[in-house]
Amino acid sequence: MKKFAVILYPDFSLQEITCLTSVLTLWFGEKLDFIASEDKEYLSEEGFVIRPTKIIGNIKAKNYDCLILPGTMNPLPALYDEKLIDFLREGIDSRTVFAAISSSPILLSKSGVLKNKKFTAGYFMQMTDTFDFIEKKNFIHKGIVEDKNVITGIGMFFKEFAEAVLRRFDYDIGDHFMTEKADDFTEEELTFYWTDDDYKEFLDELKSYE
Repeated sequence: MKKFAVILYPDFSLQEITCLTSVLTLWFGEKLDFIASEDKEYLSEEGFVIRPTKIIGNIKAKNYDCLILPGTMNPLPALYDEKLIDFLREGIDSRTVFAAISSSPILLSKSGVLKNKKFTAGYFMQMTDTFDFIEKKNFIHKGIVEDKNVITGIGMFFKEFAEAVLRRFDYDIGDHFMTEKADDFTEEELTFYWTDDDYKEFLDELKSYE
């Protein structure tokens, strides 16, 4: 099993990462940690409330195979969270893969993770002129960019972002990851049955509700 974690901060975007996290957990049985700098509830852009399972200060970035950074419409609280930035900085020379989408690559820039690495991001380009720690010359205007242990993506390409991360860790996701259309399937392919053992397990569970 790999060690994956999602980093939480104010106004984080679930929509941009749930394609990835659902495949990790439902397809491949991975367990995710949810990391934040404080033990409190964090409100997503979509209005969901999530409490972290691990607190920065008690863990090390280098102990994870992959850290997933969701985007946020308001990156400033995370950008000026020194506990978070220091946590990311500690993983610079590790084997940890940093997977950042939308605005979150700015956090990797500030922490130094993106130093001398090509990247993309979904923030407004004036940000590159505002903050001198962003290496504008390494900004690549593509949907997904991979450089060494960093995968970055623009928010609208959340499926491609998920695919890049999953393929980095050699998960078997086939040749057409989430690109099928409803009309591509037959009636038979859209008719679902449990195995006999799974159906028996369901019936046994059902008895506890009756």
